[in-house]
Amino acid sequence: MKFGNIFIGKRLFVGWGKPKALGKGETEIRGSSYIEGPLQVGKDDAFSDVSATVMIGPENNTDIESHPSKSLHVNGDVYIVGDTDQIGNMTISGQIICGSLIGAHIGGSITTSVGGRSGNAKSFDMSHPTKEGYRIRHVCLEGPETAVFVRGRVCNGKNVIDLPEYWDGLVDYETLTVQLTPIGSHQDVIVKRISPIERRIYLQAQGGMPVDCFYTIMAARVDGEELVVEYEGESPADYPKDPSQFSISGYDYGRGVNND
Repeated sequence: MKFGNIFIGKRLFVGWGKPKALGKGETEIRGSSYIEGPLQVGKDDAFSDVSATVMIGPENNTDIESHPSKSLHVNGDVYIVGDTDQIGNMTISGQIICGSLIGAHIGGSITTSVGGRSGNAKSFDMSHPTKEGYRIRHVCLEGPETAVFVRGRVCNGKNVIDLPEYWDGLVDYETLTVQLTPIGSHQDVIVKRISPIERRIYLQAQGGMPVDCFYTIMAARVDGEELVVEYEGESPADYPKDPSQFSISGYDYGRGVNND
């Protein structure tokens, strides 16, 4: 059965549901509608099975010549309860405000910058923990490698630093560096030897005296490509190696957009 234009002056119900939110009797909301679902919008072959209550695919109306590039456009705030899975890039022109930590899995990264320019400092900004009406802004340390670090203190008769177990397969032990700060006295403490097999760093102080020092240990990650620090080009698109290894704040490799 086919119809022309259909005008509904009150409400549209599809299915057997009785939605309380849309009201009943004197409280019913004119112009509201309820669809039991599942509901598919857009291109008919965009989905092969029912993957959600509402499935939105690309527009495919043959009555128009120009088809929009987006399947969904929301003009206003969005509120989501539950997890969100996304395949592809996310470009955000404003702030990301989180109630907890943001984690980036090994397959991707999260980058930001002051002013949205790739050449500026990468920063984070947070409420001051003790002074009301103040904020704290820090910027990230920059360098020519993707490095990880651990730090701590050696004391109470120990002269060994145990490295994290997860460093195996994560860092290149040949790039490992150690900084030591003696506490309380000049101990002439040195790194006696490094044992990647044991994941240990052995220290030695002058005359066999007890070691008491702070330490900071850094090493470059062994996975991924080595960073090309200086290269010829006019934009990040000219980077000579795999651009997906290093996300550049302010630049979208997928669309070739430079947000300078």
